[in-house]
Amino acid sequence: MSGHTALVPEQNNNNSNQENKTSNMRVSEKKCSWASYMTNSPTLIVMIGLPARGKTYMSKKLTRYLNWIGVPTKVFNLGVYRREAVQSYKSYDFFRHDNKEAMKIRKQCALVALEDVKAYVTEDGGQIAVFDATNTTRERRDLILNFAKENAYKVFFVESVCDDPEVIAANILEVKVSSPDYPERNRECVMDDFLKRIECYKVTYQPLDPDNYDQDLSFIKVINVGQRFLVNRVRDYIQSKIVYYLMNIHVQPRTIYLCRHGESDFNLVGKIGGDSGLSPHGKQFAQALKKFIAEQEIVDLKVWTSQLKRTIQTAEFLGVPYEQWKILNELDAGVCEEMTYEEIETQYPDEFALRDQEKYLYRYPGGESYQDLVQRLEAVIMELERQGSVLVIAHQAVMRCLLAYFLDKSADELPYLKCPLHTIFKLTPVAYGCKVETITLNVEAVNTHRDKPSGNTNNLPKSQTPVRMRRNSFTPLASSDTIKRTRNYSVGSRPLNPVGSPLFPETLNGADQQKLQVSVQVLQMGSACL
Repeated sequence: MSGHTALVPEQNNNNSNQENKTSNMRVSEKKCSWASYMTNSPTLIVMIGLPARGKTYMSKKLTRYLNWIGVPTKVFNLGVYRREAVQSYKSYDFFRHDNKEAMKIRKQCALVALEDVKAYVTEDGGQIAVFDATNTTRERRDLILNFAKENAYKVFFVESVCDDPEVIAANILEVKVSSPDYPERNRECVMDDFLKRIECYKVTYQPLDPDNYDQDLSFIKVINVGQRFLVNRVRDYIQSKIVYYLMNIHVQPRTIYLCRHGESDFNLVGKIGGDSGLSPHGKQFAQALKKFIAEQEIVDLKVWTSQLKRTIQTAEFLGVPYEQWKILNELDAGVCEEMTYEEIETQYPDEFALRDQEKYLYRYPGGESYQDLVQRLEAVIMELERQGSVLVIAHQAVMRCLLAYFLDKSADELPYLKCPLHTIFKLTPVAYGCKVETITLNVEAVNTHRDKPSGNTNNLPKSQTPVRMRRNSFTPLASSDTIKRTRNYSVGSRPLNPVGSPLFPETLNGADQQKLQVSVQVLQMGSACL
């Protein structure tokens, strides 16, 4: 016994020395090779953690967010590869560290998944791949790091640490019971088997070591579902966005209600933009919305509106406190504000055709695109992720952007999502997505939706080809004799001298100068059916 105990410290010292050598070698290599990575090199996000720690939940949410802001991202879940390799799961024995055959299969699955990551980046134009697996050993993580080094990828680790038994049990019951691993099994059996699976992983689990072995890696530790965070060596913009997002999400039950303002006067005549008030039907909807919200009996409900009249008037009927957000204002149609689509097609035929060709990227002259709007609304998404239950009273284009985030819709789908007037979207975040209910309050309203046009490109300007295009906010207008119309300013934020500003040069003739001065007045009219 004494001989055995005397050998333990020596063995530990040897292991420690070996680990230090490995760590030092890795640090030395990184100091020599960091400059070889391009600023926008593809990023491999590597999840770490024991089972039932929310890794897949974070992977899916993070992927949804990154795709929404325009960064092509895809999740590679190792469990899917394992189920393809082993058709039927029998018990936790498969995950024992001394099950050599199973360990070989699991490593092969990881290698296949990494090859798929490479194909996604090189062939499909992916920018970020999320490697969703336990990755609990240094051996596995070093394998991934070597793969990333060979392919000049950046690596960012996300480790989820949780020792709260209630959270773990709730996660198992909510997600794992319905896992393909457990067809037709009762909850007690699933819970027992899965807890034993966790114990198998604990035997070999090596958490990230920020003070020694892993001190030069880029990572975030999420501790007990966001109670605390440990962030280490964030090296670029994308990594900072990942950290920013993960530090804002939570798993508490809540409901998000999205609706447009009540029908406006400009909705009735088909005009877009502007700042008009509610129509009689719009006021009727606001009253019905008040009744609906009261029936829901929502505790601590927050109400958000834009700074445009039609959303504010809708909120006023509720008789509750509300907050106005300027960034919730409708998409800026630039020179096309307060025009009907028929007028736009007549006065700016090239612009009308270009917008139909690529609606997400198209930017109105002097206005915004849907892509611009997504960037503007990112702060709203972050606050919605932080909050409890919220009612957002907004506009059609704004609602489309918000719904696209929660429902994981692509940029091509986003501009054509149907968001009718006088309809409430009730969103309930669930384990790996969002449950949506559509509630119509049966108040008559005009239809402001425009379907996606057919693929015919004959109406495009001769100088344009049907490809994705992006243009500057101040691209010359379609016609040389048109005057740029300014966006209606929110109360209290109107420029003191807009005509004298760099955006409104004083080189115009007298008639045009007068038109420009008239155009910057705050009009008491307008609406949107963008």
